[in-house]
Order: sequence, then structure tokens, then C-alpha cells
Amino acid sequence: MSFLSSVYAYLYYFAAFVLIAGLIAKIVQYARTPAPLKIPTTPAPTTRSGVAFRITREVVFFESLFRGNKWIWIFGWMFHFGLFLVTLRHLRYFVDPVPAPLQFIQPFGVYGGIAMVIGLAGLWARRLLVDRVRYITSLSDHLILGLLVAIGLSGLMMRFVLHTDVVRVKEFFQGLYVGQINQLPADPFLLLHLFLVAALMIIFPYSKLLHMPGLFFSPTRNQVDNPREKRHIAPWAQRMEQEQEAQ
Repeated sequence: MSFLSSVYAYLYYFAAFVLIAGLIAKIVQYARTPAPLKIPTTPAPTTRSGVAFRITREVVFFESLFRGNKWIWIFGWMFHFGLFLVTLRHLRYFVDPVPAPLQFIQPFGVYGGIAMVIGLAGLWARRLLVDRVRYITSLSDHLILGLLVAIGLSGLMMRFVLHTDVVRVKEFFQGLYVGQINQLPADPFLLLHLFLVAALMIIFPYSKLLHMPGLFFSPTRNQVDNPREKRHIAPWAQRMEQEQEAQ
């Protein structure tokens, strides 16, 4: 066990703790935030099953973005779908044996990495070239986009330029499950890639990237459009109303 392997092992323990704890805290906060108004974006479904179908379309196809701007939709969907394929490809480092569906997805994950970088480049260019978007873009937006691009490029470099020992990488991460620190290859692109991914895990619960779980708690998307059929009242307002009636 080298000093470098120990540093990365503890870094990933810390990053995993921050990611999980931060996500749980934010989801609890979202769940407890009252929605005092009935504000679904119309035309909206009038049933709970319709709402579930609407959120599914939003998550999978980015329906509202498609209606709003086709160019942003193309780059945004390329990035997210590419990231989805890359995530599936990387699951092979954490499971043993690797299931047949993950084995099948491996070559497509490489194309997903390319699509991910191209999509990010398009989204970043929009923030640099479109005046009204550049005006509301902060330094943190550029840093997050740069971090994601660097993660994608460093991963592709290991695939096409400087290969690494993926067997030892898998042994390293599987050893972390049981508190065992195995030797991590000291390849520069691998170390850079892993460091950037750990940084992403740490900042994820506290950045704009949190829109992923936040979508499910958006009242404009998760509410049924039935204000005439059913009175909408937030839980805290309902308690106040009951207290006033009791008095």
C-alpha cells in the first residue's frame, strides 16, 4: 500500500460521505418545504398518474426544454444521455461478476463519453456567446462546466491515449467496500480523473447540479391541475386553520 493509494482512499471515503449526507439533507429540506399555492405549469395533468408520466417525460426527454429551445435541448440531452451511458459503463468497477447488460453497454459507454464532452462544449459556448445568458452566468457556472469537461476529457485520454490497469483500479475500489486499501496505479491521467470526480462528488449537493433530484420536488411539475375539484392547502396552513377552529 502506497501513500498515494491511502490519500485517494480517504479522499473517496470523505467524498462519498459528503455526497450521501448532503443529498439526504437536501432531499429532506425539499420534502419539508411547503407549497402553499397550486402552481402547476399548464397544460398540466389532472391525475396523479398523468403527473408521473409528465415527470418521466421531463426526466428522460427534457420535454419543456425541447419546447423552449431546440439547440439547447440537443446539447443538454447529449450531455445527460452521454453521462448516463458513462455511469453505466463505470459500474463494472464496483460489481463482480459484471452482469451481461453491463458487459453489453461497455462500447456504447465510450461513445457516451464523447457525446458528453460535445454536449458540454455546446452548453459552455452558449454561456460565452449568447449575451443574455452570459450576463446571468457566474464564475461558479464556468467552474462546474470546466470540471465536467475535464472529467470527460481525462477519461477519454485514458481510453485513447494513455491506458491504465483497469483490473487494479477495480481491485482498489472494491477493497474500499471492506476497508482495505489496495494499490492504485500511479498513472497521471487516472489520478487526475479520480481527483476531479471526487471534487464533483463533494460539491454536487451544494451546487446547481442538484437540479436532478430537485425536479421531483418542483411544484410546477409534481402538482395535479385540480384547483376546482380539490382545495390545495399546505400542511402548515392546515394546522393553523385547525388551531383557529379549535379556539
